[in-house]
Amino acid sequence: MNKLKDKVAIVTGASKGIGAGIARQLAADGAKVIVNYISSKSSADDVVADIEAAGGMAVAVRADVRVKTDVDALIDVAIQRFGHLDIVVNNAGIYQFAKIEETTEALYRQQFDINVLGTLLVAGAAAPHLGRGSCIINISSFVTRVLPAESAIYSGTKGAVDAITGVLSRELGPRGIRVNAVNPGMIETEGTHAAGAMDSDFQTWNEGLTPLGRIGQVRDIAPIVSFLASDDAGWVTGEVILGSGGMR
Repeated sequence: MNKLKDKVAIVTGASKGIGAGIARQLAADGAKVIVNYISSKSSADDVVADIEAAGGMAVAVRADVRVKTDVDALIDVAIQRFGHLDIVVNNAGIYQFAKIEETTEALYRQQFDINVLGTLLVAGAAAPHLGRGSCIINISSFVTRVLPAESAIYSGTKGAVDAITGVLSRELGPRGIRVNAVNPGMIETEGTHAAGAMDSDFQTWNEGLTPLGRIGQVRDIAPIVSFLASDDAGWVTGEVILGSGGMR
């Protein structure tokens, strides 16, 4: 498919998991993709190699979304390499659940700086380069609807992302820029394996409350993002779309 032909996309946090899947999907649908990473260069290079092997175009770029100079450089690479920018996917994120009495400033800063400040900095740096018909897609989470115990900080960050999505849709809409969020349910990734969430009571809890009776896969989320990035979603903005198998 070439529904994203001639479009240029940045996907933050794209070396692994959902971000890597989104980068591959956008490239498969015709976009040229900037694969952003912060520490996993080899994994980002693997994503680029996969895209190029399939006939697409991509480049891996290191940038810390919490640092404005890094973010500005990330946007500059897209413009210098491909000439313009059409799609921004704010996927970079981190999560750590903790009981409220175990809340620390460090936990708060780590999650809010990446999940919220990073989203704001990337959107702000990209906006001057986005034209009519372009879009920003923020990857949020189903936790804003489900509100699991011990997720006060993480759910707080994603609630902020949902609110930011609505605000930016109004702020950038007059310029023809669409802004939407995708809120995945529990997705099997390297991260959920590393966190011990797979084959756990948390997975069982998710499956038991999900009408489709399973947790999600990256392939369940990436096509939603690609749809929102395409002209097929030209009349969709300010929306928070659950990709959770019906769990809410």
